[in-house]
Amino acid sequence: MKTLADPDRLLADGLVRLRERFSVAEGFAPNVLAEAEQMASRAPAAHSDWTDRPFVTLDPASATDLDQAFVIEEVGADLRLYYALADIGWFVPAGSAIEAEAWSRGVTYYLPDGKARLYPPILSEKAASLLPDGPRPAIVVTVRCSPDGAVLLEGAERAIVRSRAKLAYDRVQPGDLALLPEFAARMKRAEDSRGAARVDPPEQEIEGGADGRYRLHLRARLPSEDANSALSLAANIAIAQALHAASTGLFREMAAPDERAIRRLRQTARGLGLDWPDAMPLAEFERTVDPHFNAGASFQLAVRRVTGGADYVPYREGHRPFHAAIGAIYCHATAPMRRLADRYVLEAVLALAGGGSRRADEAELFAELAGTMNAAHAREGAIERAVLDLAEAALLHGREGEVFRAIVTERDEKGARLQLCELPVMARVDTRSIASGEAIQVRLVAADPTKGKVHFERVA
Repeated sequence: MKTLADPDRLLADGLVRLRERFSVAEGFAPNVLAEAEQMASRAPAAHSDWTDRPFVTLDPASATDLDQAFVIEEVGADLRLYYALADIGWFVPAGSAIEAEAWSRGVTYYLPDGKARLYPPILSEKAASLLPDGPRPAIVVTVRCSPDGAVLLEGAERAIVRSRAKLAYDRVQPGDLALLPEFAARMKRAEDSRGAARVDPPEQEIEGGADGRYRLHLRARLPSEDANSALSLAANIAIAQALHAASTGLFREMAAPDERAIRRLRQTARGLGLDWPDAMPLAEFERTVDPHFNAGASFQLAVRRVTGGADYVPYREGHRPFHAAIGAIYCHATAPMRRLADRYVLEAVLALAGGGSRRADEAELFAELAGTMNAAHAREGAIERAVLDLAEAALLHGREGEVFRAIVTERDEKGARLQLCELPVMARVDTRSIASGEAIQVRLVAADPTKGKVHFERVA
């Protein structure tokens, strides 16, 4: 869970139980580490020399697993993005123990007390990472962006790149970013015209107070983070378009929220004191929500929990996959060291661009990847929900007996779902005598930050 920080390890006991519950791997087997040690010194032999181009990276200051570096240039009225993506596949041969282990994991799992890596750190945080301490092998995709934000994949090739600087989200200066803000503005205009509804909730940090209670500090995303994400968005859309046109690929598909989800979110907004006009679509309303305030941040978190996620789907003749939150055809290709599928998507792009031959088993590969990635994504979502449960229980611990205002967002066979009005907490109360949309008061009976369990009862 990248959006929850726990610097004082207030959730430590609960996270130990959570790791055991979901069998989160703590490290790698000796044979995998030995193979990674050997492959880390593999010299690039199929890469062009791009070391004269001024690539830079932009990430959290502490990050060392750097998947992306970029250069942007003007081409008439268009902008051209050269996007260098870590060539993890160069270090992970087909049939190797490293590859088999990556398939068993699917993704890097992020938790507040650390991450369970997809690949051993000697590769993902050293040899393959696009750090500014020497040349690195990469796959460079070239994406052209028009003034209205339309994108087109112009090429892809293996190349040796050298990052000039490791820029940090919270320290970068406007002069360091050159054309990035304009590129991001174009992508934002295109998103708005498509009716996209992407949600990037704020980072949450659990803090302990002098009174022994926990508090939740919310940090909205920085403009540099949003600008940087526009690069991945552009590349993933452009790559998805190219792969689909070639009758191949692995895509992300997400349906628009159904009426039940919309009703629930409208009640959540009401409980948080947000004014959502009846005729306004969710995507439009989301653009009015300010995540710098508790209510707006809480609503964004609610959207993430209510609307669910996207599925991985392989290319199918006659079917055009669509990602409702993006408002376009979309795939994952820009985090090859953190997601298993991205490596193989990039290798398919290389083959299309003339950098290699297409695999004879490409269709079977993407079908198998879809199953593997969907299982990993479901597990990732379950871990994220469990972490949120721990955080909410910690936030409420010590306040047993207090009464809270809440709004009923939905009724089902288990009772009523609630959104607390003063805190970013969603909960349940075991009663069927209340209606959806009703404002009620509930008393906190118990909050266990080790098990992530809370129990409310309605105040008569």
